[in-house]
Amino acid sequence: MTPSLGCLSALIAGFFSVHVLQKLCFPYFWRDLMFLLRVMRYGVSLELFKLRSRVHTVLDRFIQQAQRVPDKPFVIYEGSVHTYRDIERRSNRLAHVFLEDVKLKKGECIALLMSNEPDFLCVWFGLAKVGCSVAFLNINIKSKSLLHCVNCCGATTLIVGADLVDSMNGILSSLQDENIQVWAMKSHTEHTHVHTLLDKVEAASEQPVPASLRATTSLKAPTLYIFTSGTTGLPKAAVITHLQSLKGSAGFWAFGATEDDVIYIPLPLYHSAASLIGIGGTIELGATCVLKKKFSASQFWNDCRKYDVTVFQYIGELCRYLCNQPPTEGDMVHKVRMGVGNGLRPDVWREFQSRFGNVKMCEVYGSTEGNLCFMNHIGKIGTVGRSNFFYRLLFKYDLIKYDMVKDEPVKDQRGFCQTVKKGETGLLLSKVSALSPFFGYAGSKQLTERKLMRNVFVKGDAYFNTGDLMAEDQEGFISFRDRVGDTFRWKGENVATTEVTETLGLVEFIHEVNVYGVEIKGHEGRAGMAAMIIRPGFSFDGIKLFEHVMRDLPAYARPLFIRLQEEMEVTSTFKQQKFQLVQSGFNPSSISDLLFVLDHQQQSYIPLTDCIYHSILAGERKL
Repeated sequence: MTPSLGCLSALIAGFFSVHVLQKLCFPYFWRDLMFLLRVMRYGVSLELFKLRSRVHTVLDRFIQQAQRVPDKPFVIYEGSVHTYRDIERRSNRLAHVFLEDVKLKKGECIALLMSNEPDFLCVWFGLAKVGCSVAFLNINIKSKSLLHCVNCCGATTLIVGADLVDSMNGILSSLQDENIQVWAMKSHTEHTHVHTLLDKVEAASEQPVPASLRATTSLKAPTLYIFTSGTTGLPKAAVITHLQSLKGSAGFWAFGATEDDVIYIPLPLYHSAASLIGIGGTIELGATCVLKKKFSASQFWNDCRKYDVTVFQYIGELCRYLCNQPPTEGDMVHKVRMGVGNGLRPDVWREFQSRFGNVKMCEVYGSTEGNLCFMNHIGKIGTVGRSNFFYRLLFKYDLIKYDMVKDEPVKDQRGFCQTVKKGETGLLLSKVSALSPFFGYAGSKQLTERKLMRNVFVKGDAYFNTGDLMAEDQEGFISFRDRVGDTFRWKGENVATTEVTETLGLVEFIHEVNVYGVEIKGHEGRAGMAAMIIRPGFSFDGIKLFEHVMRDLPAYARPLFIRLQEEMEVTSTFKQQKFQLVQSGFNPSSISDLLFVLDHQQQSYIPLTDCIYHSILAGERKL
């Protein structure tokens, strides 16, 4: 054998050995690298904005798409097609109305209370075109919370959807007292303190308002306020900057979606998933979205077939509802290739793919206000995201030891936190830095500070506390384990236990109450449960409690179960003890305290019997 041939053979053998070693020891290396390079390319484009005098926003991208593909369907809603040009022109009309009739000025914050519909987008874009930031209000919140939300973000005006005007009766006078004007998407109204928009829109110009009104020079300028529940009781207005909006709009693109995709959005637009990722992502691609007023499990696949849907947004509960539908011969007859969302349990994930075909499920982890995001681009079942050597170079996060009984981080002798080992569960913290800033909440530095942990590993450092217990395995896959503190998720919504506690505390026969979440087999998240002590001289009244929670709490926050106790357990620092209550669940056979369950038919909280308990576990009782 000649020396050159021998060298060539050795080189080939070397390359083959390295390839085999990479496959065995680093099986995801190239997929990780290619995905990260894709994300970094987008990140570099955002960094370049800092060197320019003007930021190219999501709204700018929409206007660009309206010029590039004006006749392409942008939104399909209840069978009606709205092109990019349609939404552009109607939002221009609204922008003129906002300037000339509502008298809005650049820099004002405007609250928006609307259901899912095309005009939600037109109002949103119209407000952005005149330089106003927009606060998206949850349509389920009630009078006290609604008034709080309008006030805490400094809104000067409230715009209400036509179908929600009547729900404002309880707070219209309070809004008037605080000089907050109310405008409705109606042509006429019987409410003397409500102004109308639709009668003015038709006469308005569809020409663009001056671009200088929407122009911004900073990625860190607020553009939206999206409300999230937390440990402070009432909803908090998370500040959404142009930077966060642009990052959210790249989600579909990062997972490989294109302008040819048709995206199904059944989630509420007042949440960041639907607005930032769903609508923003559709705009970034120049794609088409199918917008639903409300999710319907029975209509989902028919809609997907009718509109040739290829990508859909989900929360875990949504996928479970789809799996619970009666099987049909057309379960695999569709063009859906990808789902993007969060909270999908492994068993539902497997059942979904087994029944509906090889749909790639792309889990995304990240809170509305958070400074960290994980993306499961590999598609490994049961994991919310993936980390690796490259990711850790850019984003600093840690999983620290957490004492569930004491409800606090475990610290060493020097008072610093300790990280967990690979595979162990720990509290996820994300370092606050120039690359991963935390913009906090509107109207309260105190609320912002509460989400930060300082002096975590060294004096002077600062980390965003996600409040989530996570685990990272040997391969770098991240799994969600549980929530800590006073927040849990139910029906895809965050439930703030202190807000529920304060509301229940207004009931005359309740002396003390402790609200927490309990797991129910076959359901994502935790169902609300309240342990309470009855005030001396009073007795438990299930009908009165039912009427109270139905009137003052949104559906997802109403406790499903009640537990009557003689005294409340507290920690050494006099905090209410939740851990043992959560662990004991709601089984009447193993709990000596009296238990009650919410019953809509009887419109009361009725005794929780063994029969009812087992019907809940069997999925026979609607929750």
